[in-house]
Amino acid sequence: MTFLRTTATAVFFLVPGLAVAEAVELSPADPQPAADSLSPGLAVAYAFPSDVRTVADAREALSRKSVHGAPLAGLSYDDNTDGDDTLTSGKATKVAADISGYIKFDAPGTYVLDFLNNDGLEISIGGQIVGFYDEVHACGYAGEIKVAVPEAGYYPLQATYFQRKGTACLMMEWGPDSDGLDLVPDSAFFH
Repeated sequence: MTFLRTTATAVFFLVPGLAVAEAVELSPADPQPAADSLSPGLAVAYAFPSDVRTVADAREALSRKSVHGAPLAGLSYDDNTDGDDTLTSGKATKVAADISGYIKFDAPGTYVLDFLNNDGLEISIGGQIVGFYDEVHACGYAGEIKVAVPEAGYYPLQATYFQRKGTACLMMEWGPDSDGLDLVPDSAFFH
């Protein structure tokens, strides 16, 4: 897995705008949603194109025709077995997903984020792109990014994800630094 993390990190830093030395400041939801108005997990809509190789392909398919799926528990979908369903789509291959909701940060501060995905992903939190990996590949890291969370609370999350063929994964890790990354618990996600 170290090779995948190193390779994906190198790819990540070749993408303009994502390689930053300073923390990228996230914007909290304004207004903050009332906790009792939210449901656990993330909302998702699916499209099933005849082929999908890029985030742009996934967006195109989603714009033509999409169907709502069962909410995602969070971003904790470990690399599955070839033939298993991708996320909650009910299909194994050629899946595009539009994912939305909130992530809750319990404390302000600086966090390091990283995402594992198979295949492609573009994800924004608090109005900033925090993960991008736009190619067909095995489950691998998108590349770490340091973010500044100015206050505790809910931050909007929006993602476009696709899985072409083979296995699928979609996971998010966070922590205080590169050495302390843990899987983000499902309890941090709402819609």
